Amino acid sequence: MPSGFTLVEVLVALAILALMALMSWRGIDGMAQADQATARHTDGTLALQAGLAQWRADLDAIMIWPTAAPTTDPPASAARVQRSLAWDGRALRITRTIPGDAAAGLRVVVWTRRPTDGQWLRWQSAPVRSVRAWQAAWDAAARWAEAGASAATEGIGAQAVAIATATDWQLHYFRRNAWSNPLSSAAESATDTDALPDAVRLFITLAPDQAVTGALQLDWVRPDFVGDQP
Repeated sequence: MPSGFTLVEVLVALAILALMALMSWRGIDGMAQADQATARHTDGTLALQAGLAQWRADLDAIMIWPTAAPTTDPPASAARVQRSLAWDGRALRITRTIPGDAAAGLRVVVWTRRPTDGQWLRWQSAPVRSVRAWQAAWDAAARWAEAGASAATEGIGAQAVAIATATDWQLHYFRRNAWSNPLSSAAESATDTDALPDAVRLFITLAPDQAVTGALQLDWVRPDFVGDQP
């Protein structure tokens, strides 16, 4: 009669099968974790790219206010510039048009960094169609940024989106063929404040443990800027 497997042989075979199953599970788990890490990195990179594209789009769509007839103090041109683009060292407010739909009105946008967690955020108002509604949205944007860019957004239809985590950010303006800090009193003059910058340079330091980290510089050039004329 043929002999069967001994108990020892069966136990050895079971141990080998268990070891192979464990090794297979670890391999599958490792591949799953690698796929998840790759997906997180890809999602983070795409989110940052989309955020920077939105940054450019907001600047491209800056509202140029009509020239006011009366002379004011400060000059009307300076007031118009400050209603289009205002940077206080913490938040950048922009009045922008809505491309492709002139009847939709304007939007107020603010970019800021939340000090509690370093989130670089973009806030936008609902469309506004009157100076009064614009002023309310402009003030709401300032209050939201001053309050630390809390999760709660102020204003009906307002939305806030987190772009990335940053340890620091600042801006430089390009005017009169030179870059300068717009908050520097030595760099500013009446001529400077009366005109929108020809370009804006973004400096942002992205925090660790993200898809993209470290210092990043992004230049935006006004679409109608042609440089010095001969």
